[in-house]
Amino acid sequence: MQTRRHFLQQAALATGAMLKSNSLMAEIQADAAAKKLTILHTNDVHSRLDPFPMDGGRNQGLGGVAARADLIKKIRKEEKNILLLDAGDIFQGTPYFNLYKGEPEMKAMAIMGYDAATMGNHDFDAGLENFATQLQHGKFELLLCNYDMTGTPMEGKYQPYKIVKKGKLKIGITGVGIELNGLVPESLYGNTKYLDPVQNANTIASKLKKEEGCDMVICLSHLGYKYKENKLSDIEFAKQSEHIDLILGGHTHTFLDAPETYKNKVGSDVLVNQVGFAGIILGRLDFEFGKMSAKNLEKAHSVVVRQKTNE
Repeated sequence: MQTRRHFLQQAALATGAMLKSNSLMAEIQADAAAKKLTILHTNDVHSRLDPFPMDGGRNQGLGGVAARADLIKKIRKEEKNILLLDAGDIFQGTPYFNLYKGEPEMKAMAIMGYDAATMGNHDFDAGLENFATQLQHGKFELLLCNYDMTGTPMEGKYQPYKIVKKGKLKIGITGVGIELNGLVPESLYGNTKYLDPVQNANTIASKLKKEEGCDMVICLSHLGYKYKENKLSDIEFAKQSEHIDLILGGHTHTFLDAPETYKNKVGSDVLVNQVGFAGIILGRLDFEFGKMSAKNLEKAHSVVVRQKTNE
């Protein structure tokens, strides 16, 4: 017959084992959460601070920074490790830019907590001195590895790459811009020198992967998704790349339902995504990382940004 002392000893052992098991499970769950990453991204917002008017057009009620900010706030409550990125053409397209030259756009991005962005061709529309002035309101890192802006008002205002730590993950981010000659008046880009985006991005990506030990390398690109003519696009860029895992594009206003996969020059997968224009869509990519930094895209979302109704 079991004595009371023996019963208490057994109960204590069982309780200890259960607590240890619960603690182990909590540790496993915490470790898994630390190896998850949610990437939110936009491109070609073009000063669209308000949603499209309710005028019967196909985009009526879509977009607007208030609705986007609400979505981002909701996702931040649900997920721990979030990156918020933009692939350029922040400026130009509504009277807000004509009046305020980009200040409200930058302040809105600061409020939403953007981590990094690159420049699009329309971000030059009021000149480099203006962009440098407005950038101070953005509070995000401007990333460009293929423009040399030495001797311009943008000197020292941008970086070739950024490393961000999210949980147990180390993420490297760089950015590439489009050829400005013939697209932007020389008076607006001044002494900016255009450098080979493939060569420069590959050099940075190699540094981020091999020297810095990044689990993932992201490139913000304003090259454009695809062209009929012989012009460097994100698709060709992906095929010629090395050590880049994800290209988040802009410029061509392409709505992709899901990221597309291409093989880089050594046969590894590169994901390419773009989410249209005017902030109509908030791109969302959820990744899980396993052993040896293996990453899997668990889910891709095209989240429609829509103003709330009073129904």
